[in-house]
Amino acid sequence: MTKQPQLDFHTRVIHACQTPDQWGGATLPPIVQAAAQAHPTAEHLSQTFAGQTDDHIYMRLTNPTSRVLEEKLANLEGGLGAVVTGSGMAAIADACMALLRAGDEFVCGNSLFMSTYLLFANVFAKYNITARFVESTDLAALEAAITDRTRFVYLETVGNPKLDVPDLRQTAAIAHSHGLPLIVDNTLATPYLCRPLELGADVVINSTTKYLSGHGDACGGVIIDSGAFPWMDAGRFPDLRPYVDRKGPLAYLDKVWREHHINFGTTPAPLHSFLTLLGLDTLALRMERHCANATAVANFLSQRPEVAWVNYPGLVDHPGHATALAQFGGRGFGGLLTFGLKNKEQCHQCIDHLQLIYHLANIGDCKTLIIHPYSTQYLSFPESLRQKLSITPDLLRLSVGIEAVQDICHDLGHSLDRLIA
Repeated sequence: MTKQPQLDFHTRVIHACQTPDQWGGATLPPIVQAAAQAHPTAEHLSQTFAGQTDDHIYMRLTNPTSRVLEEKLANLEGGLGAVVTGSGMAAIADACMALLRAGDEFVCGNSLFMSTYLLFANVFAKYNITARFVESTDLAALEAAITDRTRFVYLETVGNPKLDVPDLRQTAAIAHSHGLPLIVDNTLATPYLCRPLELGADVVINSTTKYLSGHGDACGGVIIDSGAFPWMDAGRFPDLRPYVDRKGPLAYLDKVWREHHINFGTTPAPLHSFLTLLGLDTLALRMERHCANATAVANFLSQRPEVAWVNYPGLVDHPGHATALAQFGGRGFGGLLTFGLKNKEQCHQCIDHLQLIYHLANIGDCKTLIIHPYSTQYLSFPESLRQKLSITPDLLRLSVGIEAVQDICHDLGHSLDRLIA
């Protein structure tokens, strides 16, 4: 029998997990907008509750449309299985809480998305769970923060909005040497640029709301399990024993699903899963354009006298440039960048003079988006913490879209021309 060749990512992102024969010939899965499914016999429903069938019971548990999305995202990230959620934050909460108990600790990079930071620093603290924050790229500090109570290490592939790029392979090696799994939020890179599981990570999270969906029309998240972490050998996870006995290599994902996802009600709407599947078809093409446009915009801004600095991993003077080049395989450096003006007032002027670029609190849309994090997302943070997280009054965050790059640059130039000192 002839072995089938490994399909390129550009092909898999379109054709992976396609089963038109099961969808009445359609090349997109049906939107199953039903709260529950009927079962032919009492015994069949009993078997399904016992986990002896993969049939669906109730939307909060599983849904046929969402299951297709789970299978596809697991395929693209190179994982063994996945659970999709109603938002990226739901995925982060479920993924972490499945491993945490009162009194536990975990080590994480300090350049986290704002809501992730608040969850880790404030909400978890209410339950006697300690997040030990370190510089994401400081391997020595990361290892020094590990204690007997540590349950996992958590990083973002690219920090938002600091845009630092940690070495995932070395971080995974440190985590594993202490019997710990590495969890990576891959939202900014997407599996197009980076597949953390291939670099040693054990669990990958994505906010599908961003680049995976890509059109600002659906909210969601996903947790993807490599199935490779030896939960019982590590010695730190006795509470996973029943899940290992039941699901083997998918023990962790089973715990996420049974203990947190279905009880916290973090289920996505079927329509949002469908829209995300629709967006995934063009992920590779969009990411190519996002990356190319962001590089061009970063270079454009670097030449503008009004701009004090530009922060983008694609610039050769960026501290994480070499790491990003190695981990992203030369495919690009992402679609997010930050740049600095003179002060907060100039940042607000710049936003107000834009005509094409949207001013809103999102990233990863096919449209170019801008925000002033200091006076919006991080408004409630004390000044000392904002400084620690590199959230300064002069910083603007730009999510570069897929429009014609000359139009993006013209809009930025038009706005910068009108700044008042």
